[in-house]
Amino acid sequence: MKLQWTSKASSDLVRLHEHLSPVAPEAAARVVQQLARAPERLLDYPRIGEKLEAYEPREVRRIIIGNYEMRYEIAAGTIFILRLWHCRENRSLGSEE
Repeated sequence: MKLQWTSKASSDLVRLHEHLSPVAPEAAARVVQQLARAPERLLDYPRIGEKLEAYEPREVRRIIIGNYEMRYEIAAGTIFILRLWHCRENRSLGSEE
């Protein structure tokens, strides 16, 4: 298996850093680094996350990393990182592509 970040997930990382850095630049860098490394454990345990039945037949799952939720999809031998946000953010179940 391999990991692949979607453009939306990469944009989420940038957005989170831009939101946090004016208040706490060092903490922002630390959080973004932690979030960027988090999916690596999925290579050994790809189904560790909770399966989201609403996306069937796709295999979309989520993991919680501290105060952040990361959604990912397992397809064709690849773990696609779909989206990432702070748990307090008001996020709809919109497109996860």
